[in-house]
Formats: sequence, C-alpha cells, structure tokens
Amino acid sequence: MLPANREKAKAVDLKKEKAIIDSAKKHEQFCKDEEARTIVAMALAATRNDRQKAMVPLAGQKSYFGGMNDYMMDFVRTYLESHRKTLSVVDSRSKTKFSMIDNVMKKNNLPSQLRYLAVIESALNNNAVSPVGAVGPWQFMEETGRMMGLTVNGKRDDRTDWFKSTVAAAKYLNYLYSDLQDWLLVIASYNCGPTPVKRAIEKTGSNNFWVIKPYLPRETQGHVMAFVATASIFENMKKFIPSGKIPEDFVMHAEMQPAKGEAKKAKPKLVFTQEEINNMSVITLSEPLSLEVLEQELGCDVKLLQRWNPDYKLFILDS
Repeated sequence: MLPANREKAKAVDLKKEKAIIDSAKKHEQFCKDEEARTIVAMALAATRNDRQKAMVPLAGQKSYFGGMNDYMMDFVRTYLESHRKTLSVVDSRSKTKFSMIDNVMKKNNLPSQLRYLAVIESALNNNAVSPVGAVGPWQFMEETGRMMGLTVNGKRDDRTDWFKSTVAAAKYLNYLYSDLQDWLLVIASYNCGPTPVKRAIEKTGSNNFWVIKPYLPRETQGHVMAFVATASIFENMKKFIPSGKIPEDFVMHAEMQPAKGEAKKAKPKLVFTQEEINNMSVITLSEPLSLEVLEQELGCDVKLLQRWNPDYKLFILDS
C-alpha cells in the first residue's frame, strides 16, 4: 500500500474509533440519566402527601419564623426599598408567566408561591445566562437540566423553553423537598446544591434554616432571604411596589392581626439614656465586621452594641 493510501486508511480507522467511543459515552450518560430519573421518581412518589400539605413561609408568619419574625419583616422593608425598580419590571412581566407556572405547580402538588423562585433566579427572563453557565428562567445547569428530563445539546436547549423548564423545575423542587422537608432548605439547595446544605445540617445537628445559615455560602444565604422577601411582597404587599415603602403600621401576615378587642401594640422605639447620648460617636464602616470583633476592639459589651445598632445584621447581609 502506498504511503498516501496508508495515511488515508489510518484516518478512516481513527474516525470509526472516535465514533465508537462517542457512542459509548452517550450510552453511559443515558444510563446515568435514566438511573437519576428513576431515583427522582421514587423519591417523589414517597412524599406526595407531605408536599400537598407544605406551605411556603412568608414574612410575618410567627409560627414559622419565631424569634426571627421581626428581623424578617425588617428585611422585607429594606429589600423593597432597594429593589423597587426590579420588582416593578418583574410585575409587568409576570402577567403572562405566572398563570402558566401556577398551573404546572398545581399539577405537581406544589405551593404556588414557588413561582417567585423564577423571579429571583432570572427576573422572569428565559434567555438569562449566569456567569457559571446556568440558563433559562429557572437557571438550570446542564447536568441538572438533563437529570430532570430536559434536552441540552448543540442544537437544542430546553432550559430556555418556558413550559418545559417549568415542568423540570417543579420536578426538581419536589425531589429536593422529598429529601429536606422544608421549603427554605429547598431554596438553599436549589441555589448551592444539596451537598452544602446537608453538610451544614450535619455540622449543626439542626434542620432549621436560621441555625445552619452561617454555615451556608454567603450567596445562598442572601438567595433564601431574597426569595422570602419577594414572595412576601408579591403575595401580601404588591400595592407598595410603586412607592417602595411599606407603612410602619401595615400588618404583613394574618398571624400578626391582633385578636378581637385587643389593642394593637406599637413597635417600641429605640431609646438612649442621656449618658449614652452625651458619649455617643458615629463610626462609618465601609465593610461589615462581626459585632464580636467590634466588642474586642472597643472593649464594649456585645449586647449594648446590638441595642445601639438594631439594624446592623441587615447591613452585614446587604453588604
């Protein structure tokens, strides 16, 4: 055989070998995806009744937030002031999207309030692409999208399809809830993946979001807070979006309504002693520091620092 013919035959053999390898890889990936889909289906079937009963917590719901209820309501006020323009844009887009999302959520026995996850994920933009490669209104990564039944390849990307990606999101949310049994933990897992959330639960021995919050990625902490704020605003305070201000006396949740014949308690105002006022100094911080660090540097009791700076936790979170 001539050298030229040998080279040509070698090239053909390499092409055939590559085709066989590619086919094997596709088969292997198919098997992995099928196995993952089977696991998901089994988990969903096992928790159908629990999902029907679960509700997404909203600011003001003291039965869920407990001692963090006031903090959550203060965060909602601050969040609306800071994100009024974005929420107004989303409000206009939602008129054509929320109806479809609600129908999908209902068919999958999910709370309708989960539609607000698409708001904080993409601002209801189906062409949104994150810096790490998440795509679509529900911001699926390729692997997760495929695991939930979406087609993602060079010719087609179902992550940008509103209906298909919403069905996939419902499936994924159901799967996460079947494992974690708490919607705030589900939202955290949707953002950073289940592994960091489970590690935080193992480290603290608690499945309470507020307990594990310091052990979650900073972005995830803010993501959960933004979800609760967005859901609370759209569900109970939508009329305040144009102004960006929630009146101080507004009752955010039905649980906060005073009982019949019970006078509504005014929110206590911050009161300083005359000595504190005389010795007071205002320090501006460009970056957040924990109050424990300030306590050591200033030689001041941390409880006093907390009383003098009641909004300091919001400053740390917003930073």
